[in-house]
Parts: sequence; structure tokens; C-alpha cells
Amino acid sequence: METYSPYFRKDLSRLPIHDMGDLDLPQGDKQASLQIIEQVLSEILSKKKFPICLGGDHLVTFPIVKESRRVHPNLHLVHLDAHTDLSDDYLGETLSHSTVIKRIVDILGTGRLFQIGIRSGTEEEFQTAKKMRSIVSLEQKALRSLVRHLKGKPVYITLDLDIFDPSLLPGVGTPEPGGLMFQGFLSLLRELRPLRVIGFDLVELTPDYDPTQVSAVTASVILREMILAFCRP
Repeated sequence: METYSPYFRKDLSRLPIHDMGDLDLPQGDKQASLQIIEQVLSEILSKKKFPICLGGDHLVTFPIVKESRRVHPNLHLVHLDAHTDLSDDYLGETLSHSTVIKRIVDILGTGRLFQIGIRSGTEEEFQTAKKMRSIVSLEQKALRSLVRHLKGKPVYITLDLDIFDPSLLPGVGTPEPGGLMFQGFLSLLRELRPLRVIGFDLVELTPDYDPTQVSAVTASVILREMILAFCRP
């Protein structure tokens, strides 16, 4: 992947980026894994660094936001996803990729969640989202209204790669037709750039589901553009 973005006309190599590598998480021990993520985020934020986190399961966003809120009490979440992830439990589990945003709302409180790209969920989840007025249209007018509303407030962005149409990026855990194409994503980034973003993550890439490896390549370009859009040297 080239470091230069022809879309934002900036070069990734000019930013002071440090790759901490992968975390060694104990397989099968969810609570221990969440604690490790939270601890590492605490170390990053204590040094006043800008966290960029890559997942796996979307649940990793929960400890990230939990720790980020300690540093930014007025934290708001912009959630880019195909799914609401607002279930209170999934197959009896209260901590999963389907409940992660509900758990985050429990921490942040209502009025601090804004969801973009949503096109799948249970009726109950959509009723919850409607009550919170959390779903934001992809239309330019709605996005600019959101940016005005969040002006100056700390924002964390979580991006589930299934926000993209599976014809572009099939290698995700729960693909959902009707999603963003790449140019639409760039337009979305341009609208969100004025936000005071304090960190972001990119989750749910499942390379084994795409033997062509196109999903992994596309995800790397998406990551590059997000870094260049939201990280200020």
C-alpha cells in the first residue's frame, strides 16, 4: 500500500506514527482480554497520544471507550456500522459484538451516540435507536448538522467494516448488502473531518472469509484515509 493519499493529498509517512504491535489476549477469557485492552489504552492516553485501534470483534471498542471517557468525561461516540449493536444480550451474553454499543450507551448516557450507515437490526433495537435519536442520515445536510452539534466536543469514532457493501469488502463477520462504496466513504470522511476526534478504531475484518485478499487491501486503504483525515501532526 502506498503511503500517499491522492484523495487527501497527504503522505502518511510524514506523521509520527508508532505501531505497538498486537496485544497478547488470552483466548476464551473475555474479561481478562477486556481488562488488558483497557490497561493498554490507559497507558496510551496517559502519554497524551492519539489511539488508533484495530480489531477483530467489535467488542474491543467497549474497553477503549470506557477508558477514553476517564480522560474525556464529555466523550461522544460516532458509530459507523451496518448494524445497530443495541441488543441488551445476544444468545444470553451481555458482552458481545451485538451488544457493544448498548454497553457503551450504559457508560456514556443517552444523547452521546450517533450512528451512521445503519441498515440492520431487530425491531427492538430500532425502537431504542429511535427513542435516543441516534441514527443519522448519510445525506450531506444531516451530516453537517451533526458536525455543528458536536463542535468542540471530544469524539471517538468506531468503524465496523460491514458499513461497506459486501461487493466491495466481503471479508467481514456479518456482511450486509446495501452499504457504502469507497467514493461514498471518502465523501463521508470529508464531512466528518472538522470533528474533534480523540481516537478511532477499525474492526470486524475477517480475512479468512475473503480468499481474494481484496478485503484486507481495501481495509488498509480505509485505515490510511482515516489516519490522514483525523490525525493532526
